Amino acid sequence: MTWTITVEGDPQAVPVEDGQTILDALLEHGVGFAYSCQAGNCGTCKCEYVGGEIAELEYSEHALSAAERNRGTILACRTQAWGDVSIRRLSAEEFVMHPSRIMQCRVEALEHLTHDVLGLSLSVQSGGPYTFSAGQFAKLQFPFAPNVPRDYSMANRADEPGLEFHIRCIAGGVSGRIPTLKTGDSIRVSGPFGTSYLREQHPGPILAIAGGTGLAPMRSIVSTALAQDAKRPVHLYFGVRSERDIYGAAELEQWRVRYPNFKAHIVLSEERTSARRFGLVTDAMQADFDTLAGFHAYLAGPPVMVDAATPLLLQGGVAARDIHADAFYSAVDAPVASVSA
Repeated sequence: MTWTITVEGDPQAVPVEDGQTILDALLEHGVGFAYSCQAGNCGTCKCEYVGGEIAELEYSEHALSAAERNRGTILACRTQAWGDVSIRRLSAEEFVMHPSRIMQCRVEALEHLTHDVLGLSLSVQSGGPYTFSAGQFAKLQFPFAPNVPRDYSMANRADEPGLEFHIRCIAGGVSGRIPTLKTGDSIRVSGPFGTSYLREQHPGPILAIAGGTGLAPMRSIVSTALAQDAKRPVHLYFGVRSERDIYGAAELEQWRVRYPNFKAHIVLSEERTSARRFGLVTDAMQADFDTLAGFHAYLAGPPVMVDAATPLLLQGGVAARDIHADAFYSAVDAPVASVSA
């Protein structure tokens, strides 16, 4: 049977079949809606349930907390319609919608940033122009695995030429074959995706926390924010296991010299050295601030880091609406949906 989905603020309701997810129906009928994994793992498609007959499929606790669900928040990708349904976008005034692009890109450079992190630089050959907000990501399809797209965040500013990605290469997976690419190879790139992007209308201080290759979107966010306002207070915390996992330190030092209110903190969790802070990056952040009221916080990295940081930010005074996070799941450890609605 056919029902309708009404998105408050949109002029036209869209049809939906029994058991079809809200997200699938909206995308099928050309309604712009933020989404990413489509599997209940990322939380990008969160929206407010207003009314109607629905059934919720399983999803990950990292995507939607019990507290959020109790407030009426649902995941459009994991919610089936079994009657007429009404929803509301979250913070609709903050969402930026860029044109969706499918592009052919050319490999311009490959750089080993650490023992297992590769810097990949691409130029857009066709399908552009490509616009995105700092902190968003794209899907990359490589010539050796065209049917297995992988998600990687842009590390560059949107106003810079080309695209830059920081990729952790995992043996046995698609990413483990990326070092075999050659200059001139073609890669299909689609996007942009994600809602954990720089809120450019927010003029206040920024706290950016990166774990591992989570430095990529934080680099995009921080460099964009500093380019817009060189006096803005920005604190970047970069957590890795050991000295050999650090990259980008020279650039962070250049920013520290150039921007008086920028501070960078590199924290090692498994190796003690005289030159670096030791411990969890979240503990280092908490030790440095008595209050975080007025901050916007951006997080990117392993789920355990994101989960640890979020309550500390809330305790420090960051408003829940001002915490923007991307948890990075590798292809080998990405969770299946694990929480039943």
